[in-house]
Amino acid sequence: MVSQSLPLVSKSTVFPDQKSCLPDLKLSVSDLPMLSCHYIQKGGLFTKPPFPILELISLLKISLSQTLVHFPPLAGRLTTDDDGYVYITCNDAGVEFIHANGSHICVSDLLGSADGDVPEAVKGCFAFDQTVSYQGHFRPILAVQVTELADGVFIGCAVNHAVTDGTSFWNFFNTFAELTRGVKRISRTPDFSRDSILISPAVLRLPEGGPKVTFSGDAPVRERIFRFSRESILKLKARVNYNNTPKWGDRDGGIDAAELMGKQSNDTLKFPDRKLTPLAWLRNAVSTREANVTNPTVEISSFQSLSALLWRGITRARKLPTSKTTTFRMAVNCRHRLEPKLDPLYFGNAIQSIPTYASAGDVLGKDLRWCAEQLNTNVMAHGSSTVRKYIEDWERDPRCFPLGNFDGAMITMGSSPRFPMYDNDFGWGRPVSVRSGRANKFDGKISAFPGREGGGCVDLEVILAPETMAGLESDPEFMQYVSVY
Repeated sequence: MVSQSLPLVSKSTVFPDQKSCLPDLKLSVSDLPMLSCHYIQKGGLFTKPPFPILELISLLKISLSQTLVHFPPLAGRLTTDDDGYVYITCNDAGVEFIHANGSHICVSDLLGSADGDVPEAVKGCFAFDQTVSYQGHFRPILAVQVTELADGVFIGCAVNHAVTDGTSFWNFFNTFAELTRGVKRISRTPDFSRDSILISPAVLRLPEGGPKVTFSGDAPVRERIFRFSRESILKLKARVNYNNTPKWGDRDGGIDAAELMGKQSNDTLKFPDRKLTPLAWLRNAVSTREANVTNPTVEISSFQSLSALLWRGITRARKLPTSKTTTFRMAVNCRHRLEPKLDPLYFGNAIQSIPTYASAGDVLGKDLRWCAEQLNTNVMAHGSSTVRKYIEDWERDPRCFPLGNFDGAMITMGSSPRFPMYDNDFGWGRPVSVRSGRANKFDGKISAFPGREGGGCVDLEVILAPETMAGLESDPEFMQYVSVY
């Protein structure tokens, strides 16, 4: 189903402020599979700027033109040569810029109701709804839609997924905001090198007219934001790791003792037969080793703990047979995993999808720690050799990425709470919220966003069949960690 478009005020093409001298960029083994995916649709909801909307539109067009100088591929088009290789031609063909009228919509209308469901009106704030990335051969690679609201504005971008991943997208969006608020020198320059193992001689053979998405866009689903505060995530991580010796001061690999001890003394952590303050728990954890931990030397991260909680909750809500194999897919950034490493600001896709398999019986019959360990093991093992093996496997069988929930037991985790989604001040303050469009959404698709409050809080955008969502909402294990804002 295509979202209802908002009244159009104007539509124009914005060109780079300077001509590009960047050569054609060959799509990589991480780019090509995304040709069958929808354009990425992400954007920020802002309060009303302190100047007229037409002045804002003019300002944004100017700064977008300046931003495209630093991101020439976004103003280009896709092209396929006679041998079947697909390139981004940086030909300055321009991007689409839309001004839409949503003056009947308030900021609060787009934030959602008390139950967390995302309002349908959000979908109208994005261009190129349901557009497949292959269409970048004859449509702009980027479209920016500015929606005027009754008391605010929504700035939404639709970007070809064969050209950018989340890291590249948010670098562009951050730069767009920087230049709009008057910064003279951008802080994060993208890297357009194409000299890594990701650039392959393999050819992806595509059907006439291009590939189609691999999931149904008509299946009924509910979309809800579940919020997890910093304190809630600390408690969850402590539950997963409570009988593991803490690595003091190690914020990434272990429980952060300073964080836990800094909490209020009456903020308790609940365990099966005791109630401990954080300090008492730390003292106990150092001296306690419990026999039921599969591998007590492994520290589970906050995000892996949260993913395990979600895996169990959704599996329980789906009421799957115990013998049914479930799949939890996590998208990982390969820039730092390859040797030699890619530049952190490498522009393009540099992601791979890691599947973890387990029977429904094991997901629900074993404890949360066990589920988290399965995810942790796969993520930790995904080093340079594994990245290269994924590339070699793809080269033997080039194909588009199959998005969807094909057997009713799949979960796909995308985006990242580490993305700088709220580091976007266009001149009058940070976003009130970050939202996405209808792109690439199906039963079991999850996107992780940082919470606006920062400090480690996380928002999960969860797409599920209505009956599954209802089951998750009534799941005590899952909901005890969900925060009410």
